[in-house]
Amino acid sequence: MSKVDVFRTLHLRRAQGDPLVLPGPWDAASARVFAQAGFPALATPSGGVAASLGYADGGTPADEMFAAVARIARSVDVPVSADIEGGYGLAPKEIVERLLEAGAVGCNLEDSRGGVLKDPHEHAEFLAEVRSAAADRLFVNARVDTFVHGDKDPERAIERAALYVAAGADCIYPILAPAGVLPLLRAGIQGPLNALARLDGEGPSAAALGELGATRVTFGPGLQRLAAAAVRDIAVTLKG
Repeated sequence: MSKVDVFRTLHLRRAQGDPLVLPGPWDAASARVFAQAGFPALATPSGGVAASLGYADGGTPADEMFAAVARIARSVDVPVSADIEGGYGLAPKEIVERLLEAGAVGCNLEDSRGGVLKDPHEHAEFLAEVRSAAADRLFVNARVDTFVHGDKDPERAIERAALYVAAGADCIYPILAPAGVLPLLRAGIQGPLNALARLDGEGPSAAALGELGATRVTFGPGLQRLAAAAVRDIAVTLKG
């Protein structure tokens, strides 16, 4: 199977409590660590990549983001999906071309801009154009930002998700949805559901998120931040 077919298959028939866990590499070195640890696929975090390149989250130029994704994808043999934020204002056809050139098998596309939710119908049209350009060559993870920039109403998230699924999205990502809301989202959203795992010990484990309905679990920039904290500890030790 092609890498995108492998990636798509990894989302199918997940047992409850056994979600697909996708670590988020921020560079080639971290990607190799996760791949060598046995993870079957990876998903880059835009915030983690931004930090590795010296930018604030959301401030990475498109060319640098795609170049970083390419370095990560070519450094490992497992499928790599890329968080490309809102698409950097690029046309759907160009987004698809650049993702494929970078070696990515999928992408995250968020439905907010500048902290404001996009019109869901317009965003659904955008996703449909991406799907049309990509055909079956990319796995599209549609991020729903209702719990970040909206009214946090699960029903609004479900309504947006329905539009995005109809437009061809392969997976729905209601980022920062409270764990207690996941069963409701699972019941109302067709197809795979992506949940964000916290790494501060305050949130449910990946397995627990799976029990609540998550098909797959990602970590945003959390892993890069943990690594940066470890480097700070090393620096303190070295400085004495």
